[in-house]
Amino acid sequence: METLRSIPELSRLRGPLFLAIGVFDGVHRGHQTVISTSAEHASAANGTSVVVTFDPHPEKVLRPESAPHLLTATQHKIALIRDLGVGHLLIIAFDKQFAATEPEDFVKQLVKHSKPLSEICVGHQWSFGKNRRGNLELLKKLGVEIDFNVVGIRPVTVNGEIVSSTAIRQAVETGDLKKAAAMLGREYTILGTVVRGDDLGKKIGFPTANLSAHNEQFPPNGVYFAEAKLNGSRYAGVVNLGYRPTVSSKTKRLLEIHLLDFDRDIYGKDLEVRFIRYLRPEKKFENVDALVRQIECDVQHARKLQPP
Repeated sequence: METLRSIPELSRLRGPLFLAIGVFDGVHRGHQTVISTSAEHASAANGTSVVVTFDPHPEKVLRPESAPHLLTATQHKIALIRDLGVGHLLIIAFDKQFAATEPEDFVKQLVKHSKPLSEICVGHQWSFGKNRRGNLELLKKLGVEIDFNVVGIRPVTVNGEIVSSTAIRQAVETGDLKKAAAMLGREYTILGTVVRGDDLGKKIGFPTANLSAHNEQFPPNGVYFAEAKLNGSRYAGVVNLGYRPTVSSKTKRLLEIHLLDFDRDIYGKDLEVRFIRYLRPEKKFENVDALVRQIECDVQHARKLQPP
């Protein structure tokens, strides 16, 4: 997948261009429909499909104090979009200067640098431009004036509920990972970089990979049977998410995973962790020996859950 970082770079691509535009936090079923519809239309017209998104999430710039926890930070979002088979991705830097762009000017920039622009595909409630004045109606009006097609994707529903990033965040936060997976079209995962911890896990016989997570929306604290993807390979493991009350007084939530039958140095590597089953709540044990006995039980439980 080719990643572009500015609108003028669109001029390098063979036209006609078909743009699928959105924030795409989570790359959920609704987002996937926008992207796949644009790609299908491009293929039918022998054109080039481009996914257009923004970094950071616009709310982080416009309303940082109330911005939502991200389902997928940009690095994770790029990987998920790549997995959809997308050939070209344009990431537009979203800052206060860009936020002040009038919606008409934004569209004219896209038109100017596309050779030519054939179609823009967005979700039905997408808004853009200064004061979020741009919407599907304005986009269609500009399409008629400038001569490009506009497609607004109707809401995608799962079990009668509209799929949205907000609904998925709420599901993850409350631990309803089944609902989150149904709306995402995949199981919820957290992407993180392995960082150095205090090596306590190694000292007690259960080394863990401590993750600096790129996602911001975590499920509830507790112990989970999980799976981690590293360089395309998958490894079963046990995740502890929380504050480690038996051995720590820290107030920052930690995400660590003990990979079963794994003994490699992976500091600095990216792991994508998939939560498969909630095993138990996090609790404070009377001493480290009691904690070790419980971890042994957790590992045995996880081994029984591994597929044959």
